[in-house]
Amino acid sequence: MLNNESNQQSSVSKTSYFISIVRLSAVLIILCGIVYPLASTALAQVFMPSQANGSLLKNSRGEVVGSELIGQSFTDPSLFQGRVSSINYKAEASGSNNYGPSNPDMLQRISDSIAQWKKDNPEVPISQLPVDLITNSGSGLDPHISPAAARVQIPRISNLTGIPADQLEELVVKTTEGRDLGLFGEERVNVLKLNLALSELSKK
Repeated sequence: MLNNESNQQSSVSKTSYFISIVRLSAVLIILCGIVYPLASTALAQVFMPSQANGSLLKNSRGEVVGSELIGQSFTDPSLFQGRVSSINYKAEASGSNNYGPSNPDMLQRISDSIAQWKKDNPEVPISQLPVDLITNSGSGLDPHISPAAARVQIPRISNLTGIPADQLEELVVKTTEGRDLGLFGEERVNVLKLNLALSELSKK
């Protein structure tokens, strides 16, 4: 008799535990899988809609031309050029080859970049070439270059577009972003934003 009661209590206890687990799982699925994502999305759309939608940039016609977070390859010599990207700025496959300083492939890539620089920028000696224009970033997606890397391209762009160098210098200054919180990182220039400003200036 005692054994039967004990077995019944054990069965009831197991059933109770199972029901509790199912209830808890259902609650967590609803909270974490539905409520939290919807709440996070709603708050992001209210307080930071641009960032929530990818920090997209548009041209003067209102067309989306890219994101301020992801670099692009600009091959037109009359535009400002960004950093080298070993993945051709493919956002779905960020990363780099992590070559060592003596890797022959990396040395060849740098050599090719320097040769192309000399060809496109004969007015600027190689000694003034900022290193970020011939090296890859860790992600391969960096949308920024240093202000020096932007300024060193001004003679080429001025010659090709006819825009005075001092006006191009003003563009670089206007699009230069400061250190985060005034302390972290370095001053930088978003290449896409700079080229959009250059495009507008070229229309005047």
